[in-house]
Amino acid sequence: MNLILHLLLDAAVIFGLAYLMPQVDVKNFGTAILIAVLLGLLNFFLGWIIRFPLNLVTFFLLTGIVRIIVTALILKLIDSFMDSFTIVGFWPALVIALAVAVAGTLIDRSAPTQEMVDSGYVVSLLSSLRIG
Repeated sequence: MNLILHLLLDAAVIFGLAYLMPQVDVKNFGTAILIAVLLGLLNFFLGWIIRFPLNLVTFFLLTGIVRIIVTALILKLIDSFMDSFTIVGFWPALVIALAVAVAGTLIDRSAPTQEMVDSGYVVSLLSSLRIG
C-alpha cells in the first residue's frame, strides 16, 4: 500500500511541477505515473551504482544531497528516452528531485510501516504515548 501511495504522490508532484514550471512538459497524468514507476525502478536498479562512488568521494557526509542529484540525473535519463516527457535544463530536474524527496519523506513520516517503527527510523504516536 505504501508503494502505491509513493507512486501516486510522485506522479502528482511531477505532474504538478510540470504545470507550474514552463521548462517541464508532461503530456498527461498517465505519463506522470509511468515516469514515477520508471523513476522508482531506475533509482532501485541503477541509482545505487551511481550513488555509491559519489558517497565514497564525500565520505558519506552528503548522502541526501547525492541522492537528490542522482534522482535528477535519472529524471534527465528518463527525459532522453520518452517523447511525452521533456525537461529543459538540469535545474528543473533538480527541483523535481527535491520535491519528490520532500514528498516521500512526508509520506514516510505520516504513514510509517511497522519496519520503520521497529528500526527506530520513525516513532509512532502510539508508542510515544505508552507509559511505563
